[in-house]
Amino acid sequence: MGQVKVFGLREHLHPIREEVSRVIHDCVVDAFQYPREKKAHRFIYIDQDSFFYFEGRTNKHTIIEISIFEGRSVGAKKNLHKLLFERFERELGVSNMDLEITIFETPMVNWGIRGKSGDELVLNYKVNV
Repeated sequence: MGQVKVFGLREHLHPIREEVSRVIHDCVVDAFQYPREKKAHRFIYIDQDSFFYFEGRTNKHTIIEISIFEGRSVGAKKNLHKLLFERFERELGVSNMDLEITIFETPMVNWGIRGKSGDELVLNYKVNV
């Protein structure tokens, strides 16, 4: 299971949300061997006067938080970071300085999905990649 939250300035992020969602999902599919049909993305838009970030960042500053079942290898997670940095810069014009990524892993038992505890689900994909 995976859920993605994307935070950024409303005036920058809202117009490109569909492209951002596509890029993120393509990266997750490639890095985690994740099923293409499973996509849960949420966009959280922040007004200019409510978004403070480090010097050197621009109005394209974007924060991605990815919640997943624990089990992905260090290599798979590093590959996801690499793919996101590369593709955000190449396809969206968002520099590496303007992109922050955090992966939150929790045990499957901590998830409740489709009326069950996550550890009781039958999945059509591997978690341990």
